[in-house]
Amino acid sequence: MEEPFGPEYVRPAQPDCGRCGCCTAALCERGQHSPLRCYGHVDTEHRTTVEHCPCSAETTRHTTAWRMAQIRATRLAREQPLVAEVEELLRALAKGVQIEDPEELFPQLTLRGLGQLVHGMPAITSLGHTYLAARDDIRETTVVQVLDVDLKTRTARVEVAAWRPGELVTVLMDQIANDSGLNVESLPGRWLEAEANCGAENADRLALTAFRNSAPLPSGWVRVDGGATP
Repeated sequence: MEEPFGPEYVRPAQPDCGRCGCCTAALCERGQHSPLRCYGHVDTEHRTTVEHCPCSAETTRHTTAWRMAQIRATRLAREQPLVAEVEELLRALAKGVQIEDPEELFPQLTLRGLGQLVHGMPAITSLGHTYLAARDDIRETTVVQVLDVDLKTRTARVEVAAWRPGELVTVLMDQIANDSGLNVESLPGRWLEAEANCGAENADRLALTAFRNSAPLPSGWVRVDGGATP
């Protein structure tokens, strides 16, 4: 049978991403909101090409991978901290001290993403600073209200009563659901509790963990001018 449109069909080329040069715009849009990053959304043939795409990297602020890495480092610091000798090494790197490492402890930091080699010299990573902050910060239980969720980006906007009432913070929707055991559909408008470093200077430094159902709120709690106020 003769094919009226020619022997083969070619999929129209997709626009390149204007930020990275290794992916299409559609791939980066998907990858930045996915724990799989761009790497996890291509076939084996193209993985080497997009493996280090900055648009979805955990070192790029506000990607899903970045948000997950912040929580991972915070939980590591609070729940399974490094042994004392390794943490001392990390603190020395944070101060810019040129270290000697006769016991070869530094690989324990690189394995966890807390350290890296820069021009052949050991150095702390941004995630390493997150770990140390989580070790040193005062964390407390606070009431949190979920304002809304975005199914496309898999994020939720929440208000943290003990931090800055009225200022919304973006967190991973699936983190809230997994921690609390609640369905995503039930999250908007719900009051929860979470652990937070309420002395954080900005939303990027605010690390929320351990979401759970809130105890009944005290009588008189209302929202005033967009904020949760007793």
